[in-house]
Amino acid sequence: MYRSSYDQPNILLIVTDHWSAHLLGCAGHGVVRTPVLNQLAKNGVRFTNAYSEHPVCIPARRTLMTGTSAREHGDRTFQAKLEMPSHLPTMAQTFRDAGYQAYAVGKTHTYPQRDRLGFDDIQLDDEGRTHHGVTDDYEIFLGDKGYVGQQFGHGISNNGYHATSWHLPEEVHATNWATDTMCRIIRRRDPKRPSFWYVGYRHPHPPLVPPDRFLKFYDGVEMDESVWGNWCDDDDLPVMLQAFQTRYKLTDVEARWAKKHFYALCTQIDQQIGAMIGTIREEGQLDNTIILFTSDHGESLGDHGIWAKQNFYEGSAGIPMILVGPKDSDRVGFNQTDDRLVCLADVMPTLLDLAGIDVPETVTGQSMLSEPRETLYGEFGEGELACRMIHDGRHKLIYYPAGNRCQLFDLDEDPNELNNLAASSAHDNVLGALKARLIDSLYGSDLDWLKDGELVGLPNRRYRAAPNRGLGLTRGHQWPVPPVNPDGLMVFFPETKDSDE
Repeated sequence: MYRSSYDQPNILLIVTDHWSAHLLGCAGHGVVRTPVLNQLAKNGVRFTNAYSEHPVCIPARRTLMTGTSAREHGDRTFQAKLEMPSHLPTMAQTFRDAGYQAYAVGKTHTYPQRDRLGFDDIQLDDEGRTHHGVTDDYEIFLGDKGYVGQQFGHGISNNGYHATSWHLPEEVHATNWATDTMCRIIRRRDPKRPSFWYVGYRHPHPPLVPPDRFLKFYDGVEMDESVWGNWCDDDDLPVMLQAFQTRYKLTDVEARWAKKHFYALCTQIDQQIGAMIGTIREEGQLDNTIILFTSDHGESLGDHGIWAKQNFYEGSAGIPMILVGPKDSDRVGFNQTDDRLVCLADVMPTLLDLAGIDVPETVTGQSMLSEPRETLYGEFGEGELACRMIHDGRHKLIYYPAGNRCQLFDLDEDPNELNNLAASSAHDNVLGALKARLIDSLYGSDLDWLKDGELVGLPNRRYRAAPNRGLGLTRGHQWPVPPVNPDGLMVFFPETKDSDE
């Protein structure tokens, strides 16, 4: 077995999609099974206050890849055809400039789809987004295996919560393909250079289609109940919250069914991570490899009547963050938890810091091993369909401009965010301090929410639900490859027009 002579560590960055911070056995979840990730946490540090500062796929991934926030990279609204800003060095390019070989497998969710983001190569799984003009590598793999156009034969869309089991052999599931492809890349590495490996698992993001054997782990297991804040019964919720609660209406039976399949996808990923780490160990590289596991955002899973993401409640914005250093690392430690506030913009500077590589001046995140930040700011959307967050490590302020509505939660006392403390006189000082921080963080069109330096927001209104013809429908077959479709973009909150228009 050849042992490399280079001094810098390898990097394995594992990024899932829709995985919430609490969905780990090591985080105390009573249902989901994650033995490999539990073991990883024992060998490193788990950050218990990690957040996606823009909790939706594309903005979050721009932040991850550049170490910057939406203020710098320009997307807080899910701009599907916005290219990555050319003036921002990516994580992969920075590693390559330092002599690393850099390879990616799986989901990157960028445009144009074959943008390599600074990697030497990307084996792409773009979730069947052929309407943008590209047949990705996973689809090509299925065709080579005799399953041309069959990845959506289960009939469920990428954003549906009705669920079923995977309809093809397990070895051609997207999770297995990503693992097997990365394992081959690891074995084929240049032994004289350090490696940066990125694996982007598309799941547990819908479609909820785990292989049968992972569903069996949850047969007869009681699913955890979703939570419902006492503020959810307000007759005048901000229009964005109305839209969230209207978008998906699942019965209790459907919700339990969705959770079972979602957790099975988590367990499948957990096992496949074990196979990938086993490959690194067998190649003699594990002692000199840094591992970081995270997700682009979480999944609400019915909490407060909400499914999916795009909000700053814990299920949606809270993400797992597990960091494992090289063997005998005195900077990372092992079997530790750290409650400092960290976010996706911190991933790039943290990994560069541990590898001894200078962090580009464009990066606005900070190493998770540096001095803790006092507060963390998050943003999604613009105008009346916007929400903002300020977090001080214990208290979280969520702000909706529609109706000028604040929500304040004490996460130490109320981790499920059941009690809105914004009207509590005992919390006036906390609320005032966080609102001041929020005002200091606003820019662009958000400044319209201010008058004489104070928040006034925007008028609120009733959400006018319309049939959603694009987001939650079933999927068709991918053969022949569907044509480029300029209308193939999602409408998150479809509405009817006012009756008097």
